[in-house]
Amino acid sequence: MSKATAARRGPSLLRRLVAPATATALLAGAGGVWASGAAHAAPTAATPSAADYADCPALPEGVDPARWRCEVHTASPKLTMGKITLTLAPITMTHAEGPLPDGTDGGVWGAMHSAPTAVPGGLTGTPAGAHSPITGLAIQPEYGGRSDFYTGRLSLRFRLLSPLLPPTCTIGAGEPVDFQVKRSGPSKWVSQDPPVIEFSAYDDAFSAPAPEHCGPLTGLLGRRLGLPAATGNLLSYDASYTFKTYDRLP
Repeated sequence: MSKATAARRGPSLLRRLVAPATATALLAGAGGVWASGAAHAAPTAATPSAADYADCPALPEGVDPARWRCEVHTASPKLTMGKITLTLAPITMTHAEGPLPDGTDGGVWGAMHSAPTAVPGGLTGTPAGAHSPITGLAIQPEYGGRSDFYTGRLSLRFRLLSPLLPPTCTIGAGEPVDFQVKRSGPSKWVSQDPPVIEFSAYDDAFSAPAPEHCGPLTGLLGRRLGLPAATGNLLSYDASYTFKTYDRLP
């Protein structure tokens, strides 16, 4: 099959799948470094709860709990990836950092919590597609298995949610999207007790892969979202975090 033929067949394939589908509701959600760089506008972040340390990870053996701290980081990122631009629902990330017994910097991942955000235009990229419970589309970020908050590195996967897509449908399923986050200005202390620090950060140089494991709509979905996209992508956000040293945790 030629590329032209495949492109022509995409929309008809979508119509064949939509026609017999039931009106299933779209899943939810219509809704260190971190080094200097150029400023980018970003949405307002939610302030993390100073009492929420349930996801603090266990410490490596032999470290001093008083010199390690658990950080709870909250942000509402603005994401441009391929053809889509949207403000994601708030993300909360928890990790621990401090000196290892040999004196080098150490870090341990804790957990990430996020919610789906509706993609404007849905599967079809049209107003009708966005408002139909069948052709609606949402995106939900997930931890991609790599993080280094000293250098600003973080990997994410993006789950794509729709009644017409299998639950395996993901951007970055094989290799996650790798971000090298840079600050766009100085940090600001909002509170000393509890400690709450705000900052803005961005990455405008990451590469976004094509969707994978999306069933018969995989190719059509890639064209709809403009993926893969090696350039033109942007992750920017205002963020805030709070922390406690491990000797002060419950």
